[in-house]
Amino acid sequence: MKHLWGALLVLALSAFMPSHLSAQGGSTQTGGARGAALELGQNYPNPFNPETRIPFTIGDGPGCTDPSRLHRVSLRIYNVLAQPVAVPVLQGGTGNVAGGEPIEKLLLTCNQYTAYWDGRDLRTQQEVASGVYLYRLEVDGKAVVKKMLVSK
Repeated sequence: MKHLWGALLVLALSAFMPSHLSAQGGSTQTGGARGAALELGQNYPNPFNPETRIPFTIGDGPGCTDPSRLHRVSLRIYNVLAQPVAVPVLQGGTGNVAGGEPIEKLLLTCNQYTAYWDGRDLRTQQEVASGVYLYRLEVDGKAVVKKMLVSK
């Protein structure tokens, strides 16, 4: 049974990992003229119960070379079966985007941001069960995935 769960976890992780990321992982991608650099930080606290925050950076952060450019940003949380669980909200807010906005196809400029998740399932509004969850940041078609742990 342990092997089945391990295989499911590997399968779920591989479904979300972009093919151009190394097997060693890595949370930073830098783009050329057409794409944005992005960095996905580890959620904190981790493990958590019941809420967590997820730091991420788009572009070169505050010293951005093109501060007026908008990037399409989505952040989703999945269970190990690759089923969507939640869409975190933007904490604080910046520019023309208010805090509390779900991070789903948001147009953001390059900067440092923090997402907030209350640990609730999007469909049922119940707190999620203990276990491993994946969070996936996508910026202009580039994606980075990390894992988090809910501990009750």
